[in-house]
Amino acid sequence: MGRTTVVRTVRAPIERVFDTVAHCENFSTVVPDIEGVEFLTESRSGVGTRFRETRRMGKRVGTTELEVTEYVPNERVRLVSDQGGTIWDTVFTTRPAADGAVELKMVMDARPYRLVAKLMNPLIGGFIRKAIESDLDAVKAHCEEATGEGEA
Repeated sequence: MGRTTVVRTVRAPIERVFDTVAHCENFSTVVPDIEGVEFLTESRSGVGTRFRETRRMGKRVGTTELEVTEYVPNERVRLVSDQGGTIWDTVFTTRPAADGAVELKMVMDARPYRLVAKLMNPLIGGFIRKAIESDLDAVKAHCEEATGEGEA
């Protein structure tokens, strides 16, 4: 599977877009497949924040533990998880785009270290990409709806 990159142009203030993807409480409210978040640390945002995310994946439900390892307000947030024999390293970035819009980019690197993951990850790559696209579409719709800037 390797690296997956998905980009969306969002017509909303950069602060709103960043806050939606960088704070798991906001992200989980916007993304329909996320069923819950449980914090494992006292901090709820920023470097060192750890949480469990429960998510519907097709007909299955899975829980993943994530940690915020990088956090630069209105610019980028990195989430890392060790799940199923793979290190999942996800970076959301926001930057100004044309006409006051925001470029929202999510780059997910999957680094398998177990044989089963090395064999399975290429098979689930398309499913993962569709899930990421769906997540970013939900973020875009939410942020644009909140500002009344959605496209017709």
